[in-house]
Amino acid sequence: MQILDLTFATPAENLACDEALLDWREENGGEEILRFWESPETFAVVGYANKIATEVNVENCRASQTPVFRRCSGGGTVLQGAGCLNYALILRITGDGPCRTITSANRFIMEKNRTAVESVFKAKDGIRRTEISVCGHTDLALDGRKFSGNSQRRKKTCLLFHGTFLLDFNLALVADCLRTPSNQPDYRRHRSHREFLTNLNLPAAEVKAALKKSWGAIDRLAMFPKLETRKLAEQKYSSDEWNFKL
Repeated sequence: MQILDLTFATPAENLACDEALLDWREENGGEEILRFWESPETFAVVGYANKIATEVNVENCRASQTPVFRRCSGGGTVLQGAGCLNYALILRITGDGPCRTITSANRFIMEKNRTAVESVFKAKDGIRRTEISVCGHTDLALDGRKFSGNSQRRKKTCLLFHGTFLLDFNLALVADCLRTPSNQPDYRRHRSHREFLTNLNLPAAEVKAALKKSWGAIDRLAMFPKLETRKLAEQKYSSDEWNFKL
């Protein structure tokens, strides 16, 4: 697996890069990819089929100049910014592999990510004093509180699985910008954003190192689809026609 640790200047470019990497590997083949990025800018991202008016407090976002984007994968709406670590996996789909179905891919990827995060806590104090679990379909939770949300987009031979780890994010901003989700996992138990979410309070470098080890990401990705990333950022992810289509 190859590693790409790259943050672009804008949220649109960062979202576009994930999709461009998926399209690139789908069309050309090659090794699987693990990408990391961290944005200093606060912004909201709705899932592919989310309705913005239902999931986002649009007035508050406008007042705070928090832009709203739409990603190419499913899942719910999230708020991102400083203190969030984003990652993306480009994995192969084979008839007998762990990513052969949506469900099997969710189980396979989430368990590897759970184990990676757990290893960071164990390395710090030698024992596990917290319960890290896979909740819902694609959440990771620390003692029952969510710190990572994830989603996937599938093509014929490759999939994109990406998500966010809350490390040291200003969680108070979430309630200001996002409404109560219209679709909630059972384990949320109707808790507010502030009661439901938590930070890992771990350095990004340690989480990245654990994920790289878990996924066997060793080689640096020297080339990536720069032109396609720029094109998608300008024509799709910067477009109100795409971001506000629902």
